[in-house]
Amino acid sequence: MDAPAHPDPGSGGRRRTVAVIGAGIAGLSCTRRLRERGHQVTLFDKARAPAGRAATRRGDSWACDHGAQYFTARSAEFAAAVAQWCEAGVCRPWSPRLQVFGAEGRAPGPSHAPQRYVGVPGMSALGRWLAEGLELRLQHTVVELRRADAGWTVRSAEHGAPAQVFDSVLLTLPPAQARALLLAHDAELARATEPDPMEPCWCVIAVYDTDPLPALDAAFVNQGPLSWICADHRKPGRGGRPCWVLHAQPQWSRAWLDASPETVTAAMLQGFAELGARGAPTHVSAHRWRYARGARAAAPAMHWRAETGLGLAGDWLGGGRIEGAWCSGRALADALG
Repeated sequence: MDAPAHPDPGSGGRRRTVAVIGAGIAGLSCTRRLRERGHQVTLFDKARAPAGRAATRRGDSWACDHGAQYFTARSAEFAAAVAQWCEAGVCRPWSPRLQVFGAEGRAPGPSHAPQRYVGVPGMSALGRWLAEGLELRLQHTVVELRRADAGWTVRSAEHGAPAQVFDSVLLTLPPAQARALLLAHDAELARATEPDPMEPCWCVIAVYDTDPLPALDAAFVNQGPLSWICADHRKPGRGGRPCWVLHAQPQWSRAWLDASPETVTAAMLQGFAELGARGAPTHVSAHRWRYARGARAAAPAMHWRAETGLGLAGDWLGGGRIEGAWCSGRALADALG
């Protein structure tokens, strides 16, 4: 997984210094591809661990994917990457007992859906594996880009501005966060983030002593506040106490965006009970994803501005989902040469 010592012929022989802002799947994919092409890359993220929304939360005898729930591989390029991840033991196929809840009741899930995959032992395993060997600076909330004669510097809220100067800065952030950094330097690229397609999502993690809904593994929900429910403890490579993740509808999440976690939890657990869940959880927690999902229709996979040395990538440009994020980051890296 190490990058070559020198640029490959496709880079034109020039070894760039690059800052990538955002260590989700798009940022990790972009950074790995740039290193393969021989560039020197530093990856920044505000979180304590890489992976972005491919996240896993853990507690006492339980674990739960509270962001991205699974992924599929439709393109040959991404399918080859997923095969490598499976061989490395960081993901496995997942074939859940899937149902759909709607106004007409409960129905079986799609019978001809693409193969689903999950990270093992959690979705965050993908981020940890992709981050191996990278120059990764966590807990760096980048709040400003500064233009210098020799290139760019980045300033983080926690650590100020490092002395390192970069030829290019690539943003793999949600559109609103990217726009805030771009407005002072590249108005054209900033306009590419508008209108913002990202929708919020409230998530509730509910841990039980006895499984409240043992007859299924996951379901799409088209009624009430919920959009998705999943028995995370029954995914491949899991175990522990019964742990269910509940995701809310985008419109509901937007309307309840500033509600208290306690209020949101009560409403979503009531929606879960109306689907047939029995018993009370012994542990609950809520997480608000302000920028959870959304994608541009017919959008370019990335934006690269050679004039300024700034670029954009992310799942919102790649059609959404983990595959879209991975492909978008890789496309941006290739655009640099």
